[in-house]
Amino acid sequence: MSRQLGSVLSLGEFGEAIRKAVRGQEVDVAAVTSTTLCAAVVPVIDAAATWISTELTEFKEKLRQEKAGVMTVRRGNVVTVRVPTHPRGTCITWDFATDTYDLGFGVYFEWAPVTDTEITVLVSESSEDEEDEDAEAPPVHGDVERGTKDFSRSDLEEILPVYRKDSHMEVQSGSHKYPGQGVYLLKFDNSYSIWRHKTLYYQVNYSS
Repeated sequence: MSRQLGSVLSLGEFGEAIRKAVRGQEVDVAAVTSTTLCAAVVPVIDAAATWISTELTEFKEKLRQEKAGVMTVRRGNVVTVRVPTHPRGTCITWDFATDTYDLGFGVYFEWAPVTDTEITVLVSESSEDEEDEDAEAPPVHGDVERGTKDFSRSDLEEILPVYRKDSHMEVQSGSHKYPGQGVYLLKFDNSYSIWRHKTLYYQVNYSS
């Protein structure tokens, strides 16, 4: 769709135009070079900080006692924990661990107005009728062995690509400074497993 010179690009449209230019794809030059574009502020996406802890037993026991943040990620499934930015916070923090086996993990940020700070959990389910001898299902957002590089949505930023983590051996922790208002998507990816369910222990907080 053509755009008149002088029109204003939304943040999502501007981000998509930049990504197309980087990939060598055709860009609506009139829109990108609009004189009103200088009024748009392009947010800087900081890198996430990550670290590990060896206090695995203590962490899991704490969550068991609190009876919160413990769930099963079934074979072939991807669990997405949606965490809206909090008006009193400037940073998100997370910690997670598993029993016995590793688990894929990645973080995304969705640019969206926030009207509710409730944390929600979504499950992308595999078919229970799949035969065990079938090939391993591909991860929903990319290869958990090589990391995700999916920029198909202009309103979605990749903070951490999905990689398999040794969360059964160490507590996996991290934090990220809010780039603006929106929703964090914490992906717990077990899509590569055709045999094993994973017990997940996690907690998410915000800090100011």
